[in-house]
Amino acid sequence: MRRTIVVLLSAVLLLALGAPQAAAADAQVVISGDVNVPRGSTVGDIVVVDGSVDVAGRVDGDVIAVSGPVRVAGTVDGSISAVSDRVTLLPGARVTGDVRYGDERPAIARSATVGGEVSDEGWSELADFPWGAVGAVGWWLAVSISTLVLGLVLLALAPRAADAAVDTARTRLGVSLAWGAGLFFGLPLVAVVALITLIGFPLGLGLLLALIPLAGLGYVTTAYLLGRVLLKDAPGRIASFLVGWGLLRVAAIVPFLGVLAWLAAIVVGLGVLLVTLWRTRAPAVGPAPAGSGRVPTGPHSAAG
Repeated sequence: MRRTIVVLLSAVLLLALGAPQAAAADAQVVISGDVNVPRGSTVGDIVVVDGSVDVAGRVDGDVIAVSGPVRVAGTVDGSISAVSDRVTLLPGARVTGDVRYGDERPAIARSATVGGEVSDEGWSELADFPWGAVGAVGWWLAVSISTLVLGLVLLALAPRAADAAVDTARTRLGVSLAWGAGLFFGLPLVAVVALITLIGFPLGLGLLLALIPLAGLGYVTTAYLLGRVLLKDAPGRIASFLVGWGLLRVAAIVPFLGVLAWLAAIVVGLGVLLVTLWRTRAPAVGPAPAGSGRVPTGPHSAAG
């Protein structure tokens, strides 16, 4: 029981730090989502607030599920605690510790083994608590805190890059939208195709891992651009970012509007960042020599 309390406290700490899904030491903590342990895989402690747990492999530790079913076909070297849903131990499943439940009695196959006790902990009152809403609020807080910190750090490290992004949004918005949409939809497609082939597997895996930080960069960039539009030519970069970030996070509360705002923010931000990077790397073309008849070209020319 002491180990279970330690794991649960670790989960609370991660939630307070704004991690929607993270690993602390050997613990996997998920606010909203499912955890699957495939056959042949071994993981550490599992804590899920709102979601299911499916163990076909091995868990070297405890399993704690607040709102969601637990299904075990493999091995749990520890205890299982399920607050508001059922634990199912399939034939051949093995739990070295206890199985604690708070609502529905576990379904245990005859060939499944439990080393400890199967006990009702009297958590029936907690079973009716809206844990799904807690998971949604926790996810919103996690994204809000992480994007706030990311945006402030980027403004502190690269303020001129932020101003260059504003200039790109004002003068190259159409091109930026096209490139942003291409990146948003193209990179996942390329990653999936690469994963299918053995040679391209490392590339596909790398692209998938890169999507999360890229999405964060695009999101905070759009937050800053939105704030600059609303505050017009206000000198404060941080104030502009906070205004835009606040509006996006308020929009995220509304289910359908939140998805649209998230999609639009990433597409616009990624496109603006890419075009800004291209413009800063492209060599500026100076005026042509007198009498040469040449017309300056390039992204900084009048025709661009």
